Amino acid sequence: MTAAVTQTPPDYLEQLARFVGSTRAEDIPARVLERARLIMVDTLGVIAAGMRTPELLAFSDAQLASGSPGHAWVIGRGRRSNPQDAALLNGVAGAWHDFDEGNTLANGHPGIQVLPTALAIGQERGLPGREVLAAFALAYEVVARIGMATQVKLIVNPHGTFGVVGAALVAARLSGYPVARMRALASLAASTCMATNRHTMLDGATVRNWYAGHSSLMGQMAVRLASAGLTGPSDGVNTTFSLVLGDGFDRDVAVAGLGDQWMLPDGYLKLYPTARYVHSAIDAWHDAASKLPHPPSPDDIERIDIQAYRLAAFLAKQHPSDWFGTRFSVPFAIATLAAGGRSGLAAFDNEAVADPSIRGLCARIHVIEEPAYTAVYPGLQRVSLQMRLRDGREVRGECHITSGEPSRPVNPIDLDRKFEQLTAPIWGDGRARQLRDALHAIDRCPNVAHLVPFDP
Repeated sequence: MTAAVTQTPPDYLEQLARFVGSTRAEDIPARVLERARLIMVDTLGVIAAGMRTPELLAFSDAQLASGSPGHAWVIGRGRRSNPQDAALLNGVAGAWHDFDEGNTLANGHPGIQVLPTALAIGQERGLPGREVLAAFALAYEVVARIGMATQVKLIVNPHGTFGVVGAALVAARLSGYPVARMRALASLAASTCMATNRHTMLDGATVRNWYAGHSSLMGQMAVRLASAGLTGPSDGVNTTFSLVLGDGFDRDVAVAGLGDQWMLPDGYLKLYPTARYVHSAIDAWHDAASKLPHPPSPDDIERIDIQAYRLAAFLAKQHPSDWFGTRFSVPFAIATLAAGGRSGLAAFDNEAVADPSIRGLCARIHVIEEPAYTAVYPGLQRVSLQMRLRDGREVRGECHITSGEPSRPVNPIDLDRKFEQLTAPIWGDGRARQLRDALHAIDRCPNVAHLVPFDP
């Protein structure tokens, strides 16, 4: 009589690797793919705008001059390059204005960590849009789940961390890397994450935007290293996110409901180019202003006091030094919106930083942490705002769920307007609409290298 052989079930990291490597496109729910297409549209617009800034023009010129040719878009430059350089540049540009999508439960921005790599490799290899879309959705899910399972250290910026694992897995799937070796690849990739620094936000240090580019570059590099025979530790994901970048990592959370409960549709899309936590305060501001006969000007306001959850209260700097610092200042966001006259990126540019009425109001806006609000985060994103006007009136505003969250989605018309405002100045109205429509139909494209008849 032959004894039964007991098989050890795959561990969490094996499950995540197989999920990306083996899940068929047709097994991904339609609602997940629909949201993935929407994220693609939004993200490419944000990348294009970031790529047209002086710093990215200079950086991309230098990078492309020293790199090899290829078929992958450098979005916003009308040029193509090899997948490593293209994904790197698109990753940095996508993070530049802090206008890209994110996921509250995932503690970060999964999309910009993996989309540049998915698109670049898909274009380099001439892959069908359906396969690129599916690989993007699957890798996004892994990044989001690792982020959710991690107790991230407060000092750590999430860009360039979880995303390296997702970028490695999406690169592996689209490159034909063996599924049986993807667990080891994920472990190796997790051992190449950056020791990022959230103080870059407070100091207006734009090196923070490089972190997202690091995910794109190191994800592909991890595949190259593993293919050459280099090895990682037995479980680099747990080690990195429980001991180095986090204060704990829950393996069970990372795989709970995998394939049935999707995180990708539960992300957010932004209508303001600021850190996500600032949006909660913006919502509280709009709630307070709506209770007055007409919006108050900076000169009308004597003082604003804001109570917020910890991550929002962390962004309390009253006088950012430049446009990048404005993305991480609750006082500035409220002051520039109260001043009016500018919208979109212009409301957070250097002219707005120098505006004396905005600077004056910033000094009268005070942000503190409310521990009770921190205790209910991220399920609720509570912020309270009390505004006292010079005529003696007082008004209060609240945010419980930040606009853009799944239970409070943004208007699709506003997202179309955002895309047009970011891209029409670069490509013109016609080409901008053509690219948007092509991305919405990407799963019907036989070769993403020829998604549209021009290089955006």
